Amino acid sequence: MKSVFIAYDQALSELVVDALSRSLCKGYTMFPQAAGRGSVTGDPHLGSHAWPSTNSAILTVCPDERVQPLLDRLHKIDEENPLLGLRAFVWTVEQSI
Repeated sequence: MKSVFIAYDQALSELVVDALSRSLCKGYTMFPQAAGRGSVTGDPHLGSHAWPSTNSAILTVCPDERVQPLLDRLHKIDEENPLLGLRAFVWTVEQSI
């Protein structure tokens, strides 16, 4: 099992949830408002007067074989929306209940 943490501009919410569905990653936890700034490019998303936009984030845990199709779909979303920002990180899940 792997966990995938996805941070993205709120405008991409429907596309990210669709990518999860198409990749058969049914369970996830959504963080609808997440503040932050990307490490490479882009403006801060802080939900403040100066930086009003915000991000969202999703954490999902799915079988190993579903991770790469999900990452491929997310990468395509990111490439098609270069000004919005999307990042995904994968960790191994050692145990769960």
